[in-house]
Amino acid sequence: MKFFHPYQPLLLRILHGLTGFFVLAAIVTAYWTYTTYDGRWGQPIPLPHLPEIEGIHGTFGLYALLIFPLFVLYAFRPGQKRLLPTAMLPKLVSKSAPVGTPAWWYTLHRLVNTLAIVALTFALFSGKMMDETWLPKGELNHGWYLAHLISWVVMVSCIALHLLMTAKVGGVPLLLSMVHWSFRSSEHPKYWLPQIQQWWQQSQLPRLPGWLQLASSFQGLEAIVLISIAAAWLIPLI
Repeated sequence: MKFFHPYQPLLLRILHGLTGFFVLAAIVTAYWTYTTYDGRWGQPIPLPHLPEIEGIHGTFGLYALLIFPLFVLYAFRPGQKRLLPTAMLPKLVSKSAPVGTPAWWYTLHRLVNTLAIVALTFALFSGKMMDETWLPKGELNHGWYLAHLISWVVMVSCIALHLLMTAKVGGVPLLLSMVHWSFRSSEHPKYWLPQIQQWWQQSQLPRLPGWLQLASSFQGLEAIVLISIAAAWLIPLI
């Protein structure tokens, strides 16, 4: 059977792929870290004891934190049609989009995509607030460590929902569209800089005094995420 795949922009595929790879690697190593140093809840899968696993997990988390701002800027600007600002939440219960209709599923898909970005923001932020010496010392009750555990549970749930909603809305063709290598000539990397400059000019971040009033918009949510990422770097230094 031949599938006709929807086209995904090259830059989106690259940023989405890199972010997804580092996040999945961080999730796997986070679980390994949990089984190595903690394992209080559930029945962890027995894995080899690897004291260095926390550092490996931190490395993947750091790579995710480095690429994530670029993905956020793309998602909230040229890719904002794939997200859902909080002001549009009433559409999930509106009569214009009854539950179970294609429009309702598409709106839910956009909401899940947005929640995944928020969840990853919290996971990366809480991870940066941790001290790498806590777990080797057996200090397992720090608030930021517990928050980081919760954040990765939420992150795994969001990824599962993201895949399910993508399959529901677009099926196999939409799932596979993110791993195609071909791209349009207009999306050649040599055109990225002027395109990025154009996107930036068309959608500036709100100024600090007014961003709270825009919290339900794409610009407001984008500002919250980017400020959280910046704080993740600055607070540990302070």
